[in-house]
Amino acid sequence: MDYIQELSSDIFDEKNVKLTVLRLDLLHPKINGNKWYKLKYNLSRARTLKKNTLLSFGGAYSNHIRALATAGNMYNFQTIGLIRGEEHQPLNAVLQHAVDQGMQLKYISREAYREKTSSNFMDELKQQFDDFYLLPEGGTNDLAIKGASEILEEVYDEYDYVCCPIGTGGTMAGLIIGMEGVGKVLGVSVLKGGAFLVEEVQKNLQAYDAYNDCLTESNYTNWEILTDYHFGGYAKSSTELENFMHQFQTDFNIPLEFVYSGKLFYAIWDWIQKGNFKENSSILMVHTGGIYN
Repeated sequence: MDYIQELSSDIFDEKNVKLTVLRLDLLHPKINGNKWYKLKYNLSRARTLKKNTLLSFGGAYSNHIRALATAGNMYNFQTIGLIRGEEHQPLNAVLQHAVDQGMQLKYISREAYREKTSSNFMDELKQQFDDFYLLPEGGTNDLAIKGASEILEEVYDEYDYVCCPIGTGGTMAGLIIGMEGVGKVLGVSVLKGGAFLVEEVQKNLQAYDAYNDCLTESNYTNWEILTDYHFGGYAKSSTELENFMHQFQTDFNIPLEFVYSGKLFYAIWDWIQKGNFKENSSILMVHTGGIYN
């Protein structure tokens, strides 16, 4: 299956740019997108540590929760998802899929969710769920970044720009590492007030560098986060975004959703129209999956 799809449009000719999509949504038969890269080394570590239960956090539309539930079912782990907010019935497609895969869902208030990394909160979880392998929100840790750094191994050409959506910053950090200082990585924040993600990406890069002792700080300067394409915040949408996704899917037969990929593709299309990319640029958009069906 071909994971690289080059797009053609009059606007690309007019602006003299080349646009290609890395279709990670087609890469793995059940755990599509960037989530497979972020999970694979964590699954190995959990197995090595003889952990039978995987526990993590996420919102009601979390691709990570969906993928974790699928991975647990495939590789014989029990899974627990701590979901931010109150339960709503019927469940949306993401949470229903998680339940169908055998995941136990526990809903926690937004106030308590903000304390999820505190020692008291962790102690309560250990008392309630006993022994488990913990994955952070979004699955981002040193092993996830290591996996994400391998994403560009699917690509055989060099690109001036590599673009991805950003929620926790793990995938973007991996792409920056994978670029090895060549070109520029653009992240499109799917969160309102996404400026804080700059610090999160920096932390991820520093943690990876400290853990692996393989790259220098000078490799980490070729990136930028776009914060004006969140459409109201995480899992928020608008008529404008929905219309764009519908037209894009009609023109290119690439499925999009409103949480991650739709915002990425809208942002990069807008940048092309505004002439923000230098002429003769080759642009790679990383389709990180997240198709809810």
